[in-house]
Amino acid sequence: MKRFPVVFDLETKHTFREFSEPEKLGVTVLSLYDYGTGKESIYTEKELSGALRIFENASYLVGYNINGFDLPVLKPYYAGDISYFLTLDILEDIRIKIGHRISLNDVASTTLNKKKSGHGLQAIDFYKEGKWDELKKYCLDDTLITKELFDFGLKYKEIHYMTPTGRSIIRVDWEKYMEESGKSETHMTLPF
Repeated sequence: MKRFPVVFDLETKHTFREFSEPEKLGVTVLSLYDYGTGKESIYTEKELSGALRIFENASYLVGYNINGFDLPVLKPYYAGDISYFLTLDILEDIRIKIGHRISLNDVASTTLNKKKSGHGLQAIDFYKEGKWDELKKYCLDDTLITKELFDFGLKYKEIHYMTPTGRSIIRVDWEKYMEESGKSETHMTLPF
């Protein structure tokens, strides 16, 4: 059975300066790209159940710092056990391979020659100022740049970052997140 991951990102209402627990940060918007349908979608906080249904049918969730940030933020919105979702956290993979973290912007600019359209604190300002179109665009831009980074890694089996001495390569083996596994997978944890 071919695997169909979902790439996603979310933005929050609050910062860690306001709350130290990710579960208290609150979601403003979540955007995703579904490899199963080939479509991108954006969900507001009130619409998150639609995104979570897509997550339950995904073979993997792919993102940048999703294990350390996005999934813990989503935990209060999901009645099941969010830890059951299979993930590829690109930032975690980078940290394991090179021993430290690198921002999405730095990896994307070196690998794809593209930069993020803004930063997370700006997204919180968009929310507070009621600039929903800008907020949704920023979130979707992050999702699509993460998808492009994932696609690059799939195709070339590497991504890049800059060091003081120049461009460095991180070898990746992400094809397993797209290939047939020979077994059926389900991640639904809600009681029915």
